[in-house]
Amino acid sequence: MHTIDGRFGGKTVIVTGAGSGIGLATANRLLREGAQVIVNDIDSERLGVFAEQGSAVRVAGDLTDEGIVRALFEAADGSLDGLANVAGIMDGFLPVGEVDDATWERVFAVNVTAVMRCTRAAVRQMSASSGGSIVNVASEAALRGSAAGAAYTAAKHAVVGLSKNAAFMHRADGIRVNVVAPGAVRTGIEATPRSERGFAQIAGLLGAIRPSTAEPEDIAAAIAWLLSDESKNVNGAVLSSDAGWSAV
Repeated sequence: MHTIDGRFGGKTVIVTGAGSGIGLATANRLLREGAQVIVNDIDSERLGVFAEQGSAVRVAGDLTDEGIVRALFEAADGSLDGLANVAGIMDGFLPVGEVDDATWERVFAVNVTAVMRCTRAAVRQMSASSGGSIVNVASEAALRGSAAGAAYTAAKHAVVGLSKNAAFMHRADGIRVNVVAPGAVRTGIEATPRSERGFAQIAGLLGAIRPSTAEPEDIAAAIAWLLSDESKNVNGAVLSSDAGWSAV
């Protein structure tokens, strides 16, 4: 995929969920375009590719641990220009009548609370300097009720609300906060159905209307654009990257 040499030269960007899928594609693209990249993943082994390349600062760990969030942002050493909140988990397609408390709380901890904490830390660092750009990855499930289970759907709607509020509240600090809402993407995220009813309802509909499955690099391109100065007039937006699914 076409990249822009030097687009992120001299800039420092944090990417969460960088061990695979969209996060990995985003980190690699930013590196190719000149950024100093700080990467996080819950699985330290998956970050090994960056160690082999010697190309990124690695901070492994679970972002629901506030200590890991602190370590991640301390690695920026006070200089932060961008944040891509990519890390997330699915919910087994459990409808609200079947969802258990443990699933609900874990999905919200990873997909909302960790995103809030990372966004909060980024805003504090960026406000003290010259601003920056934050991109939070939501989902088609943030735009409709027919793409996932109750916990994931509610969490991704929350990501959009959090992002729009942050965009409004911190625009005077020179900080932009936007959302990318992917459709189906070829990634390694765990999406094993745990509800016969939930999966049957969704699969029947998606079989009729869902467009093609994207590659992680397709979503990384949208994230990189929103992180870059090329999108300086875009703030509080939700950019669907779903091959037209959201138009149905």
